[in-house]
Parts: sequence; C-alpha cells; structure tokens
Amino acid sequence: MVAIGDYNILEIAKEVDFGVYLDSEDGEILLPTKYVPEEARVGDRLRVFIYRDSEDRMIATTLEPKAKVGDFAALPVKDTNQYGAFLEWGLEKDLFVPFQNQRDKMQAGRRYVVYVYLDDSSDRIVATAKYEKFLKKEVTDLTEGQEVNLLVAGISDLGFKVIIHNQYLGMLYKNEVFRDLSIGEQTQGYIKKIREDQKIDVSLQRPGFGEVKDAAQIIMDKLQTNNGSLPLSDNSQPDEIYQTLGMSKKTFKKAIGTLYRQGHILLQEQGISLSSQVEE
Repeated sequence: MVAIGDYNILEIAKEVDFGVYLDSEDGEILLPTKYVPEEARVGDRLRVFIYRDSEDRMIATTLEPKAKVGDFAALPVKDTNQYGAFLEWGLEKDLFVPFQNQRDKMQAGRRYVVYVYLDDSSDRIVATAKYEKFLKKEVTDLTEGQEVNLLVAGISDLGFKVIIHNQYLGMLYKNEVFRDLSIGEQTQGYIKKIREDQKIDVSLQRPGFGEVKDAAQIIMDKLQTNNGSLPLSDNSQPDEIYQTLGMSKKTFKKAIGTLYRQGHILLQEQGISLSSQVEE
C-alpha cells in the first residue's frame, strides 16, 4: 500500500509528455515533469512524497513538505474561507484545517502548531490545532536527564507547553527560562522530572551535577577566548548571564563556586577572571 502523506520509494514505470508514472500497489501515480530529476529513466527508483490533488487523485512530488502525516509542526496560515484555513507547508496544494479542527478561529499570516493526519472518511491529508489527543499519555521511552527535541506549542500561566520528540507533552516553567521563546520554535532541552501522573517537566539546562560540570566548562572556554576575564558576577542580571553563557543565574553561581574552590578562577567585584594557576 502507498503511504499517503509520507515518503515512498517507487519505480518509474513509463514516461509521458507531462511527466512519468510511478508503479505502486495502488496503481500508477503521476510525477509531473517539473518534479522529475533530469537524469531519471524508466526503471529508476525515486523517493517521492505522495498526496492527493484537488481532484482526489494520488500524485507524487520530489518536494519535501515541512511536515508529514504523524508530525507536529508550526505552520503559517496562507488563507481562510467559510470551510476552514489553509496552511503553507511547502507543497503547491495547501494543507487544510477544517473549522472543527481549530482551537480558535485561525487568522491569515499567523503561525499555529498543528498535528498532520490522514482523514479516515476522505483519505485526504488534513491538520488539527487540537493536537493533544494525538500525544502519548504514558511515558515509555524517556528518562530523567535525557536530552530531547522540543517544539514550543503554547503558553500558559506556568510557562511554555512543549512537544517532546514528536510524542509527548511537557512543561517548561517560565521562571526557568532566561531567553525569548516563540510558538513553533524548535530547540534542545532535557527531561527534568517524570511525575507519577505521567506529566513531564523539562528544562533548557542539563539538570543535576552534569549541568554544573558542563556550565563550568562553558565558563572556562569563554574566559579563555575573552582574554581571561568576564564582566559577570553574583550581581549580574539573569538575562545578561544567559545572553553571554546560555545558562541560568542559578547554574552560573554554582559553576563559578565550583571553579573558585578548585582554584581555577578569581571572584572580583567587576567580574571573574582566570587565576594565576590557570594562566601559568
């Protein structure tokens, strides 16, 4: 069976004036001329994305959309009408979001986090902003301290809702975020805690001792490339520390305390500097 809304490896069956037909278990599928590689010949196998055109025919493309069936993604709204919204996702035919799949009425020009799926009744690729039901409820393959991929999906009073590894919903608390985040942004983070109710807390900084150890190395590297000193101290603002070193003030204080006790740095009113031991 052809996987609609995903990539397939299909063989070129024949050439026609307007493209080539690809052989599949569901019959021949057209790959229009503009998407056919110049060197492609009958018998070659091509990696193509399959979707349905405006007349419900399966069609192939070598373009790569920003999301496929089963993915969560942040996509901009190109247009709206009385039936729903149309998202730009990298293909000529826009991705449709019916009204019943919208959390709030979507507006042209804005980006929304959606889940892409194959509608059972129409066999068409559609998207929904009500993505929660497609997330896993039971955590089976994550561990505390693990580095993970995050997609910023929403903002609440507590902080930022994030989608973890395209599978789970997590919470990034706002009092632990020291840089600007935007809806749809993708970043790296760490599993901070997996609760008994299966809710997941995440952090942008590595938790525990490993976090301090990594932070200490970042500080040492920064000192080495900044003539042995940095204008940062216990009195520095959290955003200043984050902009310079990419870590929270709490982590920074722990790391410089460790480096000071080890004799690697000097703590001064105007900042920190490498100790004479290191310089020698």
